[in-house]
Amino acid sequence: MLKEEGLPAGVTLGSCTVLEAAGDGALPTLLKTLESSISQTNTNNEQVIWIHVGVNSGSSKFALERRAVNEATFLCPDQLGWQPQQIPVVLEDGGISRSRQVI
Repeated sequence: MLKEEGLPAGVTLGSCTVLEAAGDGALPTLLKTLESSISQTNTNNEQVIWIHVGVNSGSSKFALERRAVNEATFLCPDQLGWQPQQIPVVLEDGGISRSRQVI
């Protein structure tokens, strides 16, 4: 869509960071990116938008999720060989049945 239609008038893309696909391998880069975005001063009415794209093997097209469940279960190992089965993504957020709604 962005490639076909371009950005809306008045919107510029300052930067875009894509983290590696490996679950455990992405954590250090994610934390560094998060700390960097928090420490920057916002003097030009800039906005930081985070998009997490999960994987759904049954999907035939791209879709943004409206709800996230605190569970990591991989049908096949990621690029670093990690293949969790029903473990919490963030231990501090509670069990695997815990979910968060997105606006």
